[in-house]
Amino acid sequence: MADRITSLTLSHVVLPLENPVSDAKVLTGRQKPLTETVLLFVEVTTEQGFEGMGFSYSKRAGGPAQYAHLKEIAQVAIGQDPSDIARIYESLMWAGASVGRSGVATQAVAALDVALYDLKARRAGLPLAKLLGAHRDSCRVYNTSGGFLQASVEEIKEKATASLESGIGGIKIKVGQPDWAEDLRRVAAIREHLGEVPLMVDANQQWDRARARRMCRELEQFDLIWIEEPLDAWDAVGHADLSRTFDTPIATGEMLTSVPEHMALIDAGYRGIVQPDAPRIGGITPFLKFATLATHAGLALAPHYAMEIHLHLAATYPTEPWVEHFEWLNPLFEERIDIHDGRMWVPDRPGLGFTLSDQMRKHTVETAKFTA
Repeated sequence: MADRITSLTLSHVVLPLENPVSDAKVLTGRQKPLTETVLLFVEVTTEQGFEGMGFSYSKRAGGPAQYAHLKEIAQVAIGQDPSDIARIYESLMWAGASVGRSGVATQAVAALDVALYDLKARRAGLPLAKLLGAHRDSCRVYNTSGGFLQASVEEIKEKATASLESGIGGIKIKVGQPDWAEDLRRVAAIREHLGEVPLMVDANQQWDRARARRMCRELEQFDLIWIEEPLDAWDAVGHADLSRTFDTPIATGEMLTSVPEHMALIDAGYRGIVQPDAPRIGGITPFLKFATLATHAGLALAPHYAMEIHLHLAATYPTEPWVEHFEWLNPLFEERIDIHDGRMWVPDRPGLGFTLSDQMRKHTVETAKFTA
């Protein structure tokens, strides 16, 4: 039965981190420490009384821009059938066409796109993974939040141990600081501490091609699951070259904000692990488009951040993926994800399986509502 969107509520949310964190971009002087996550939430209501919730996010910059852009174009979704997600997506892209189809434009639309998928799954009474067609009920999970560079090796060891004891199956730590020898010392110490536990490293784009080749060669000895973003995120050719040269898989893609930007990796002959981020690529609609292309290219998948969304999407990928664990967004939701035996389990609740908390309302700094 046809339905129509009768209201949209946009919320600009600023969530402080308990403790600021620093990756290699901070140590190289390119960015400031991360102190908060800024989110754009969208709540959708339809004529028949169905509801959906979605979000996108930014770190360090861009949050107010996402909110402002969607606020400017959201009205075009009012009155449309919420089942016609692709049609709504196109209408939003055309409404904001003057700013392009990547970057802030797609990240803003992503929040509404996710909300429509959440609504559709809730209406069907199914978890989103089941609505889309799941290959599995759980995914391998690794933790990143304990491995930042402001932490000492001993602090990282303690956090890694706590993560493993909580049921998480792998650990990722940051590298890419100016002193590459210190990077290697830290990786060696964590590898010794973890034993055979899966370990990943993330250079956050801080090496040039020459340094990346040297570091990838040095890191081969540590039996890593992957080396993440050794190069600038838009250096598709460089990442493809590394992925064909070394045994340790190369991972990248989290910073890219459109399907064409991701496709540049495949066109360059990339053979690594892709890390699309639904809120960054523009929502679930473009995420699924690229996932199909990545499957055809035989690439492994490890979505970036936003586990509340990506657990469902990873569960639908044909080959076994990894899901990234960050507890940072927990205060915004009433529910928690079940994690045990090294895996993150898809909620059996309809939609994404989350309801917004009082804390989310507390951290909301601005709202806008659109009605029929």
